[in-house]
This record gives sequence, C-alpha cells and structure tokens, in this order.
Amino acid sequence: MSSPHLHRSLTTVEYFSFGFGTMIGVGWVIVMDDWLGRGGPAGAALGYLLGGLLLLPIAYAYSRLVRQIPDAGAEIAYCEGLFPPLLSFATGWIMVLAYLIVCPWEAVAIGNLLARILPQLNSVPLYQVAGQTIYAPRLVAGLLLTLLIAALNYRGIRLSGRFQNWTTFGLLAIFVVFVALGLARGDASRLAPGFAHEGGFGAALSILLVLQIVPYFMIGFESIAKSSEESRVGYDPRGFGRAMFLAVAVGTSFYVLVIVAVSLVFPWQELVAGRLGTEAAFERAFGSRIIAQAILLAAFLSLLKVFNGNFVAATRLAFAIGRRGLVHPALARLHPTYGTPRVAILLMSGLTVAAALLGDAVLIPVTEVGSLAVGFGWLSACVSLWMRQRRPGSQPAVRLSVVGLGAAVSLAIILMKLIPAVPGSFGAAEWAAFAGWCALGLLFWSRR
Repeated sequence: MSSPHLHRSLTTVEYFSFGFGTMIGVGWVIVMDDWLGRGGPAGAALGYLLGGLLLLPIAYAYSRLVRQIPDAGAEIAYCEGLFPPLLSFATGWIMVLAYLIVCPWEAVAIGNLLARILPQLNSVPLYQVAGQTIYAPRLVAGLLLTLLIAALNYRGIRLSGRFQNWTTFGLLAIFVVFVALGLARGDASRLAPGFAHEGGFGAALSILLVLQIVPYFMIGFESIAKSSEESRVGYDPRGFGRAMFLAVAVGTSFYVLVIVAVSLVFPWQELVAGRLGTEAAFERAFGSRIIAQAILLAAFLSLLKVFNGNFVAATRLAFAIGRRGLVHPALARLHPTYGTPRVAILLMSGLTVAAALLGDAVLIPVTEVGSLAVGFGWLSACVSLWMRQRRPGSQPAVRLSVVGLGAAVSLAIILMKLIPAVPGSFGAAEWAAFAGWCALGLLFWSRR
C-alpha cells in the first residue's frame, strides 16, 4: 500500500537550490544576442534589475502563504475555500504548464549545447517540423536526459535535492570565475551605446522590451512552495521565505552581471549581428577555447538543474491536483518505498518526451504561453493572500500594500501577453497552444 505522505528531507540549502536552480537555465548563453538586441548593455542590465525588484512583492506574498499553508498544491491550496473548485483547478493546471514546458525545452537544448562541442551530432536527420530538422543524435541526447531526470525524481526527493545542490553550486563557481575575468579585463568603451534604440524614448523602449521577457527567465523562485511538504522534520517555516528572497536576489545579480561581463569583453553590436552566444564572445575576446568550454560546462550544469527543478515543481503540482480529486485520483499515488508521486512523474515524463519530439520550432509559441501561465499563478497567490488577510482575526500581520503591488505586477504580465498592441503579445500559434492545454485540462477535469 502506498505511503500517505511525501518523504521529508529538504533544508534551506536545497530550497535555495530549487528556487535559484529553477530560475536560471541556458538563456544566458544561447540568447544573449536577443537580450542585447532588445536593450543594449544598459537596457538589458536595467531591464533585469528592474524585473528582479518588481518580483520582490510577489516573493513576499508567497513567503507568507507557504508559511501558513505548506502544501505541494501551492496556488491550488491558496485558492481553496476562496474560489470555486473549477477555478482552483484551472489555476493549478495552468501553473503546471509554466513548469512543464521548460522540461522539453531543456531536452531539446541539450542537443543544441552538445552540438557546439561536437558538430557531428548534427547528422542523421530524421524529419522536419516547421522547417526545423530533427537530428537523431540530438534527439537521443534529449530523451536520455529526460530518463535521467525522471529516474532521479522517482528514487526520492533527497537524491533529487543533492543533484540540485551539486549542479547549482557548480554553476555558481564557474560563473564567478568567468565574470571576474570579464570585469577585470573588459573595456568600458564597449558598453557604448548603452541602449539598443535611439531617440527621446529609446532608453525606455530598450528597457521595456527586455522587461517583457524577464518573467519567463525569472520563473522558479515560487517553485519552493511546491516542495514545502518535503521539508525536514522540525524545519522553521520562515526558511521558505528566506530561500525565495535569496533566490530572487542571486538570480537577478546573475543575469545583470553576465550581461555586463559579455558587453565588456566583446562589442555587443557585433555579437548581435553575428548571433553569437556568450561562450563565443569570451572565446573571441580571450583567444581561448578553454574559457569557452568552461562556460559551456556551466551552461550544461545550468541545464540539468533547471530541468530537474521544473520537473519537481510540475510533478508536485500534478500530485496535489490528484490528491484533491480534481482529476483522476491515480495522480496522487505515491511510491511505497521512495515516497514520490510515481504516476505524476510518469505522466510528466511522457508529456516531456512527446513535446521534445516536436523540436524547438514548435515549442517557441508554447514558451510564450508559459509566461502568461506564471502571471496567472502569481496573481492568484497575491489575491488569495489579500482575501485571507481581510478575514477577521487573520494572523500574522501582512503588508497589504506590498501584496497589492505584487498583484499589479502579475496583472501587468498577463496584459502584456493579451493586449494585441503590445509588442510580443499572443499571436495565433500562442492562442492555439493555450487553447490546447486548456482543452487537455478540461478532459482531465471531466474524468475526475
């Protein structure tokens, strides 16, 4: 018979690793040209700095909620008793997408990353999707990575937490070295012009275009709430909030420093024109293949941890949905020995494999949906805390002005994706992907 509880072994170190590790993927390597093309060095750095500051009220709301309600369902649990069950389910289901979509992206990215070291992987074409060729070696690499992450999670949260620690702190160690080199040997004259767009509103436009993508690249600090039931016995619940704030602070600093370091060592306009990655900029600036390989190693570690962190969050949310009977209760089954949500792990693994088979061309519109999804999740958390705090006798005291600011930021993220006049808003492909996920959710709901 299955164990009725998730196993408990996590500490603040693991919670920081999951929060920070779920935020920082490989975007800082493979899409640096896009960031600088949008904002320039100053625009990109300020966009991420401002974005990180705007996330602090949302982190505050989550830190208060998880202290009161340490539940794997997170947003679902926060909405319970305040909204109808269907709305609670919809919030949780949309948040599952926010984490799940990162997993096939990383399964695809591992092939892209390895091909930078071994070009031979760009061989044995299998088929094409949306004009993009799927190569057998790269596809196999992604499927093997998915199997590894699923196996780690199947065997227990303690093993998954240790894996997250090693990959997170390994990335940070390498990051400190190459950023220090960039800051020490870079040339400040390369930062000019600071903004990608000219004119009276050029600086504001540059920052806005970067700020718009910050939510997608900063998703993850709130994933700590999804593993809150798996804390070590006797754990101080205030540690959840400390880990969240630390994850946001370190994550924001990471992005700002890597943007500045790249811009100092290599002319950013040449990087954008040549569509170069971070490792290529450092290799050309220092004339050393070794430093490029070190950066690729850091990116590889980053890829592993962000895959693992998002997979943990997605499976715990799916487990919590099943435990509440909002879908078929099979999703709530736990492994009798490892105490892990085995059915949820198998389901998320299958969906990851199915999406990875489509390649990165089809995944692009779905990732845009991920930004909208996390906006809904963040908004639901802020509104739930506001409503709970308005009840008579609510404890402890909460600064409603901060919670209100978090709700406003979350709503702005949603509107940026829904209003057609805003650059980067939803197109037909994004709407189709969102409708497809909602339809799948309604199917699960109907079979509960």
